[in-house]
Amino acid sequence: MDDMLRRKPFAMRASQRLTLLTLCLAVTIAHIDTFIVNLGARAIGDHFGAGVDELQWIVDSYNLVYAVSLPTGGMLADRYGRRRILVCGALIFTFASLLCAAAPSALVLIGGRALTGAGGALMIPASLAIIRVVWDRPEERARALGIWAACNGVAMALGPSLGGLLIPWLGWRSIFLVIVPFGLLVVLMAGSTIPESVNPQRRAVDIPAQLCGALALGSLTYAAIAAQSAPGAMTAALLVAALSATLLIAVERRNGSEALLSPEIFSARRFRAAMIATTGMTFGGYGMVFVLPLAWQSSGRLDAAASAAALLPMSLVFVMVSPFSGMLSEKLGLRAATSGGVTLMGVGLLMIGLGGLRPDIALAKFGLAITGLGLGLAAGPLSAMAVGDVAAARAGTAAALINVARISGATIGVAVLGACYAATGGGSHGLLLAMIAGSLVQFAGAGVAWMVTGRELPRLRI
Repeated sequence: MDDMLRRKPFAMRASQRLTLLTLCLAVTIAHIDTFIVNLGARAIGDHFGAGVDELQWIVDSYNLVYAVSLPTGGMLADRYGRRRILVCGALIFTFASLLCAAAPSALVLIGGRALTGAGGALMIPASLAIIRVVWDRPEERARALGIWAACNGVAMALGPSLGGLLIPWLGWRSIFLVIVPFGLLVVLMAGSTIPESVNPQRRAVDIPAQLCGALALGSLTYAAIAAQSAPGAMTAALLVAALSATLLIAVERRNGSEALLSPEIFSARRFRAAMIATTGMTFGGYGMVFVLPLAWQSSGRLDAAASAAALLPMSLVFVMVSPFSGMLSEKLGLRAATSGGVTLMGVGLLMIGLGGLRPDIALAKFGLAITGLGLGLAAGPLSAMAVGDVAAARAGTAAALINVARISGATIGVAVLGACYAATGGGSHGLLLAMIAGSLVQFAGAGVAWMVTGRELPRLRI
């Protein structure tokens, strides 16, 4: 009888299905915003006469504010209620999308994108913490997280596809307007489908740590974008980033157990491994999604609609694999699923760099499929590894920090790979250089995570 119970398939209650549906919608609109803007970068640049550096800021203003606000979002979710903060985030996200659609200049668009990032920083850690609370059994939580993570792949598919359809017919402003009804739907659904939960042990918001972290990440991003046009400014920005990081460490040591980067969280080996692997994963993945469509459209190889279609192998494979990532990680072990998945992504990027601008882009499409496979294997288990390795009271903070790693890798990846692409004047050499840089960081992240996680035997079920 016990064996039969252990083999009972994963099944959700109706209330859990509705909760997961709302959370999936929230994470989908947060991620679709990034992918749809990547595809529209060329059209936005043509409209405003913007260069690659301004386009990087249009993408990275969202990523940057999102990254530096995530710890606050996670802490606010734990302190004031995960559902309440998710709804606030959805409202901000919706308003900011309207602002982006009406932007009269590139500068206003950058500001609107930054505000959108603040809304996403409230939604994502709250949604991940809600999963930690609603699904208290690790095996069920891992599978729910696999479905939740698959929404990133849905966003990958819908974002470029929507962009490819909307931009030629309705212009680039439509890619922001399309988000608005879905943001309002999240607000309406959350009130009736998500149970409220809070951390009874309320902690103060760590403002000095937030400021130091924001300054460090912002300076590092600026340094990468300014590398070609302003070497002196790049050097100054790197010094500011180093000083800010040093101050952050000092502030957190003084705060002890109340620190934003709590020793209680970072003492967990699997959490550290998840942070490292996630950073490497998104550095190459998000940087590639920015550079590749830009290279296709700038070279005249593909237009917006054709670029959207060409990106589909990655997103479709991701969508197919992600729902099963929890089951696969149980069989193979977290070490193999996470490090192996990030390694596959690095291999895929090398294929993209070699074949992206050839007359026949079959090699690049195969590389995109391999990248989607690696992302599908790793994304859900990495989130499960991070959130499941801490106490429930810290779920919001842990969820925020793993997303800080994800979006920090994405922010710096867009800046660095964009700079690599521009350094050689674009074209096939620029694309190859960018993809090599992205794959090397992914290989390094996978290798470090493999060593930090330690040996783990697969848990085969009979």
